[in-house]
Amino acid sequence: MIFRFAPLVVSGLLLALFVSPPAGAIETAAKQVIVVDVATGTVMLEKNADELMAPASMTKIMTANLVFDRLNDGRLSLQDTLPVSENAWRKGGSKMFVRVGNEVAVGDLLRGIIIQSGNDASIVIAEALGGSESAFGDLMTEKAREIGMTETTFRNATGWPDPEHLTTARDMARLAAYTVQTYPEFYHLYGEKSFTYNKIKQGNRNPLLYKDLGADGLKTGHTELSGYGLTASVKRGDRRIVLVINGLTSVNERSGEAQRLITWAYREFANYELFKPGEEIEKAAVWMGQNADVGLVLGGALTLTVPRAGRRKMEVKVVVDEPVPAPIKAGDRIAKLVITAPDMVPAERPLFAATDVAELDFVGRVGASLKHFIFGAAESVRASAQ
Repeated sequence: MIFRFAPLVVSGLLLALFVSPPAGAIETAAKQVIVVDVATGTVMLEKNADELMAPASMTKIMTANLVFDRLNDGRLSLQDTLPVSENAWRKGGSKMFVRVGNEVAVGDLLRGIIIQSGNDASIVIAEALGGSESAFGDLMTEKAREIGMTETTFRNATGWPDPEHLTTARDMARLAAYTVQTYPEFYHLYGEKSFTYNKIKQGNRNPLLYKDLGADGLKTGHTELSGYGLTASVKRGDRRIVLVINGLTSVNERSGEAQRLITWAYREFANYELFKPGEEIEKAAVWMGQNADVGLVLGGALTLTVPRAGRRKMEVKVVVDEPVPAPIKAGDRIAKLVITAPDMVPAERPLFAATDVAELDFVGRVGASLKHFIFGAAESVRASAQ
């Protein structure tokens, strides 16, 4: 194995990097927490992030997503109206205050779900799209699996307590990032601070929207079983962070902890770009090839989220078993990039051949073998004598 140390200190990636919390990571009273940089997938803080928990009204992020899907594929329009059943009208908890027997526009129902956290609005959607709330829960779970929420099971559209209606903080963070990235034409609804329906004005329950943090979504949740929770998204400049907290004891504690953890994440971590797409990182020697070496490139850009305090000690190293035998095709995986920094789990990314390298013909291979036998051996002797 040949270890090449890049002269620069380093970065992260288009794909997810997972760092361990830095030494002396911030403490939190929340029972479940995860804080993630959306661009790099880096986890800056986690606590019981894979522990099953009740999502309460944070469930409604998925409820809205199934509506967004149907709006995007033309099965619904914002102007379509859906009927309000007695079941929806009677549902307790937070309400949009729809009236039984009325027809309500999809656009209003979405705001009723997202801004007002209406259980009644959620059930109207579930019954219209799934036939029943339980059947709609199956559709929600199917969608969860499609986007990688492997530990989540939805049994209803509202987050109403059910022993099988469970998720994890990590899955909710994945759902939040997916929502931001997949539905840009609808995501703005999460940032609206109030909505009036049936002459009743209600404010958005997301406390971060009323603070100067850059928050633009997503959804609060609360039941006696789950405590107070929040799935939030904050954007400052080009950088977006997703936060999931749950199990807090009051509205004020939820608000305070969310603000404190977001402020901490932006203060203590930053994103650093090292390599652009297609940029050659290093060269590897080639054996029996028509070229003496081949360039090494990543599959995409490389950006890393790291603790600000550890940036100066970041290192990048290229690991390649040289010489690489020809023939080589562009895109062949022939090396790897290893990234290290204080308080970070080392990250590895594959490196690929930038170009084709053809094998030498018979005469060329004989000549190369003789050259290696004569000069390669002499070089080895010189190297060991130093």
